[in-house]
Amino acid sequence: MNLKTAIPSAGFCLLFLFACLIPFFCPSGSCAEDTFKKVTLLPMWSPQAQFAGYYVAHEKGFYQKYGVQVSIIRGGPGYNPAEFLKSGKADFAIMWLSSAIQRRAEGQSLVNLAQIVQRSALMLVAKKSSGILTPQDLNGKKINLWESDLSIQARAFLNKYKVEAEIMPQAYTVNLFLNDGVDAVSAMWYNEYHTIINSGINESELSAFFFDKYGLNFPEDGIYALKDKCEEDPRACAAFAEASLEGWRYAFENTEEALDIVLKYMKEAGLPANRMHQRWMLARMKDIIIPQGNYDNMGILNKEDYEGVCQELKNNGFIKEAPEFEAFHRTAK
Repeated sequence: MNLKTAIPSAGFCLLFLFACLIPFFCPSGSCAEDTFKKVTLLPMWSPQAQFAGYYVAHEKGFYQKYGVQVSIIRGGPGYNPAEFLKSGKADFAIMWLSSAIQRRAEGQSLVNLAQIVQRSALMLVAKKSSGILTPQDLNGKKINLWESDLSIQARAFLNKYKVEAEIMPQAYTVNLFLNDGVDAVSAMWYNEYHTIINSGINESELSAFFFDKYGLNFPEDGIYALKDKCEEDPRACAAFAEASLEGWRYAFENTEEALDIVLKYMKEAGLPANRMHQRWMLARMKDIIIPQGNYDNMGILNKEDYEGVCQELKNNGFIKEAPEFEAFHRTAK
C-alpha cells in the first residue's frame, strides 16, 4: 500500500508538538524527579509487542527524558480505553481510529495525539479448501467476527461486497476456525494470522482478505487524550507523544532488546510469553507503522484516510456526522 502524502495541517500539528517540547525537554535525564509530570497510559490489551514502543519508552527512560513519569496500566477484558479516559482513570489511551471517531461523533471529546498505525492489519481469513477465493465466496458461509467496535471494518467489507453470511461472535482464539466450526475468521496480521499459520496450515492454503487492499484502510492504534487534557497540559501531551514515537523507533532498531522488554512485562503479568510469536508481532507492527520503511510520516494522521473511515462509518450507520478533522487530530494544540 502506498502511504498518501500527509497534508500540511497534520504536519503543522507535529511541528507544534515539537515546539511544545523545547522548554519541557530534560537532556540526559537531568530533570529533578519532583519536576516530572505524572501520567497514566492504558493500552488496548494485555502486554505484547503490539505495544512495544510504550514499554520501551518506559524502560529506556524516554518518558522521563521528556519530563513525564508514566505508569502503564495493564489492559485487557473489562478495561475500555474510552471509558478510562472519560472517568479520569487514564490520561492517555491507545484506541483504534474507527472507535475514536465513533465516540467523538457521540460527544466524547477525544483528540488524536499521534496516529501510530498507518496501514490496517485487520483481515478475514478463510481456507481455500472451503471454496472461498473471493469476497463473494463468503456468501452463505459462517463467519467469526469480534463484537462491538472491532466488527465495524469487517461489516463494512461484507456490506461493500453484498455478502450475506451467518455471523457468529468470535472469542479470543481462532480454535473454532481451526476445527472447521466456521468458514472464515477475523484476524490481525500481527497476531491471530501467525497463530493460524503456526498451527500447520501453509499460507498458500489460505485466502487472506486484508481490508486495506479492498479500499477499507482503517488505521488502527493511535494515542488519544481528552480535549480538556490537551488544553490544560499541552506540554505533557506533546512530551508523551514524542517520547512514545522515540520508543517505537528504538524498538524497531533494537529488536532483540525490545523483545526482552516486552517479554518481561508479559511474564510479570503472568502471560504465556512466546518469543517467536512476539518477534513476528513486532516485525508486522513495523510494517504497518512505517509502511514505506522510513519515519517521515510516523505519527501523522492522514486526512484522506480519516475521511475514508468517516465515510464508511456513515455509510454503515455507525455515525451520523463526521467530526471535524482539525479538532480531532490537533496533536495537543
